[in-house]
Amino acid sequence: MNRKIHIGVVGLGAFSSDFIKLFGMHPDVEEVAVCDLLPERVAKSQKEHGIKRGFTSFDEMLKCKDLDSVAIFTQRHLHAEMVEKALDAGKNVYSAVPIACTVEDIGKIIDKVKSSHLVYMMGETCYYYPCAIFCRQRYEKGDFGHFVYAESQYYHDITEMYGDFSRSGGDAWRRVTGIPPMFYPTHSASMVLSAIHEHATKVSCFGLRDDFHTDNIYGEGKNDWDNPFSNETALLRMSGGGVVRLNEFRRVGINKPSSYITAFYGDLGSYECSVTQHTFQRGAASGESTLENVGKLVNTCRYNNEMALGGLEAPANGVRYIEGFSPIQDRSRLPKAMRTLAPGPHYNTHSFLVDDFCRAVVEDKLPPNNAWDAARYMLPGLIAHESALRDGMLMDVPDFGDAPESFERLTYLKKDYYEED
Repeated sequence: MNRKIHIGVVGLGAFSSDFIKLFGMHPDVEEVAVCDLLPERVAKSQKEHGIKRGFTSFDEMLKCKDLDSVAIFTQRHLHAEMVEKALDAGKNVYSAVPIACTVEDIGKIIDKVKSSHLVYMMGETCYYYPCAIFCRQRYEKGDFGHFVYAESQYYHDITEMYGDFSRSGGDAWRRVTGIPPMFYPTHSASMVLSAIHEHATKVSCFGLRDDFHTDNIYGEGKNDWDNPFSNETALLRMSGGGVVRLNEFRRVGINKPSSYITAFYGDLGSYECSVTQHTFQRGAASGESTLENVGKLVNTCRYNNEMALGGLEAPANGVRYIEGFSPIQDRSRLPKAMRTLAPGPHYNTHSFLVDDFCRAVVEDKLPPNNAWDAARYMLPGLIAHESALRDGMLMDVPDFGDAPESFERLTYLKKDYYEED
């Protein structure tokens, strides 16, 4: 494994900074370059991270033959065009969510990945969330039995995002802020769909018409999608016969962004969550009726430690209960420098995202959250929004199938893979 990655990071807003640091510390990365339309952002990032090469043109960066990979952190509605350009230029692609915002663009990306055999990975943090890992592991063991029903959601009040959108969207920031909630369904969808390995076949969705706020974000003529909905709720029929409920809310009285599985039911076992309270039950059909408190396994180490010391009075005290690693996350598979990272956002999942992408590029393997996975997380949301516009009409969800057998899936390596001599 002598290959070294040269990666260009494009889009230098607040979110990309952590990834620049992580790519820079990964043992398989030789160089990190940066790119943004704003020269001052490029200069700041170069100074902050010790970056040698900076660009103010994505097209110019793509011309650099020695850069074999790009990581895209631009606004969500720009991803498709940039991903397609990068693949056409022969680059492996890491992209923030979502993969694309139209069925047609998703199909184009899949076709380009299939024909080029380049690595595409969507940076879905929630795939690595503790609740998702728990349900995935126990489902694969057979503890849930046949999948019956699940509820998952992403709650993020739009008021908290005013600053982010205004910094990156310019004077017309409201027009891009009003993107349909179900055009960003991958947090809620990935946690369940990655566990059951099924795809949605039909969807019905209802939306909350946002005519009770005066910020002029939602409504006909107020955004680039003429989207009237701030909140959308979808019911998905899955290919195995079960049902999944997804909530994507942008008007909600919650103090911080929140993505989690609240319920995951099989005919033999079930998982339920309320913020930091996590339980797993086995029903009578399993031959043993049991109730486990699995909170210490799923909650973060930081939260568990503070609770043990009596220093955390409220379970949802700020964002501390989602900062840092959880015991169920296998840190031993990470490069040594990443195993002891200080508590960071999204359960420190950024380290797993970077590691899986780098390993996939070096080994020429198919990563988790690949183009086919990303399509199955995204497509139900796109069709769900159409359903909401049609007052909940039941609609078919397209599917691009599984990755071809010629793509070998990435498997986690032995714990000593990154051990120093």
